[in-house]
Amino acid sequence: MTGPGAPQALSGGRSGPAALRPLLDEALAGLDAGARLRGGPIAPGGPGETTRQVRQVLDDPAPDSTALRRLTELLAYGAADPADPACAAHLHCPPLAVAVAADLAVSALNPSQDSWDQAPAATALETELLAELAALVGFPPAAAAGVLTSGGTESNLMGLMLARDRVLGGAVELDGLPAGRRPRILASAAAHFSVQRAAALLGLGERAVLTVPVDRDQRMDADALAAARAGAVRAGETPVAVVATAGTTDTGAIDPLHRCADLARRYGARLHVDAAYGGGALFSGRLAPLLDGIARADSVSLDFHKLGWQPAAAGVFLVRHRESYASLARRAAYLNPADDEQAGYPSLLGYSLRTTRRPDAFKLAVTLRTLGRAGLGALVDACHDLARHAAAAVRAEPALEGQGEPVLTTVLLRYRPADPDPAAADLVNAELRRQLLRTGTAVVGRTEIPGDGPGRVRLKLTLLNPHTTPADVDRLLAEIVRHGREVEFRYSAHP
Repeated sequence: MTGPGAPQALSGGRSGPAALRPLLDEALAGLDAGARLRGGPIAPGGPGETTRQVRQVLDDPAPDSTALRRLTELLAYGAADPADPACAAHLHCPPLAVAVAADLAVSALNPSQDSWDQAPAATALETELLAELAALVGFPPAAAAGVLTSGGTESNLMGLMLARDRVLGGAVELDGLPAGRRPRILASAAAHFSVQRAAALLGLGERAVLTVPVDRDQRMDADALAAARAGAVRAGETPVAVVATAGTTDTGAIDPLHRCADLARRYGARLHVDAAYGGGALFSGRLAPLLDGIARADSVSLDFHKLGWQPAAAGVFLVRHRESYASLARRAAYLNPADDEQAGYPSLLGYSLRTTRRPDAFKLAVTLRTLGRAGLGALVDACHDLARHAAAAVRAEPALEGQGEPVLTTVLLRYRPADPDPAAADLVNAELRRQLLRTGTAVVGRTEIPGDGPGRVRLKLTLLNPHTTPADVDRLLAEIVRHGREVEFRYSAHP
């Protein structure tokens, strides 16, 4: 490496903090400058303009000591800023400053969780934090185990892999699937797409997932689940897992967890609860009762880069009994030799699908020690209050139409054009969202409610910024109405 920036970039050891401070000043200055230039939730212009600006900055590949400042400014200018009240499309939270600072400490030290001698304190810290989170879920801390993951997709894969191995038995992780036993996974029609992806990766095939209908509130229909399980058993198939969702991506719906647990036990299947979204509600005294029954799960996914305000990634995977991990155990002489473990040097290698793994538990531990459960619960409640306000404001606006009551922090709505044709409404709402993006006005989500035919497109507000005010929400809805009228007029003038 050469160039004027090389000595600073390579300095380490005792000079590390001294070298880092001026670089942090440069990065922070770039963040401020980029945000000022952007001036809103997203830069105007759309994909083509963003790509042009990136290429312009990257055109000169020569080493340059100003690269950190220039590229950080570009990143900030071209960001969808979750801290802006008008950025409300996805489960994409504004991270807490204390968690960002903690993440920086981890990056500076660069520990890896695959062996004790790479991360002594971080190994102990992750183990203790997971016991604390197991208690939050209702698992017995002494019996439970888990790991920090990249998010719900990885956690769901782990839950289904361990369910496959435990239910099918034998040595399926070594020899593959036994002949003549068609494994089945049952999940609701509103479950996350990562369930099907996991089934494909596990060699079961996406069609191994039986999709269970949902009720009018987008919750898994327990009677339909019972019928689907019974049908699978009559067909000689083996139900290995029921996936219950505690906080669907589109509506925040929470499946009937006790009924799901009863049916899973009856047929010897495992219950995996995907609480990647809804798990943060466990911090809230108001909302935690919605997750009653989660303690009966065999495994749970949590994502604290959603309702936990952590920088990504901060996923958590937990099992109620550590024996569930048996098929994932691995021995690597250079990482966890048996005599080291016998001598008291612990290894986390057998708890993760990854080898090199950063200690993402640290930022969450810092956050919990700084705010406490009650402090995080207050943030959850603030976002829930915003969602309820938004739903009421949608109901009061004749140009908008709501879709049910918010369960957590998500609100579905659509602009209601004068043309009653459902297909026309879909076109207007889809273009309305793109216009908000192109103009840099707002970042709102888009989804489709279950069913067939046109008229199902909905806009989505996912309210994860506890510092957003009701007035901010009102302004965002007013912008949706204003741009909706512009798009409707344009379509009516040029059908």
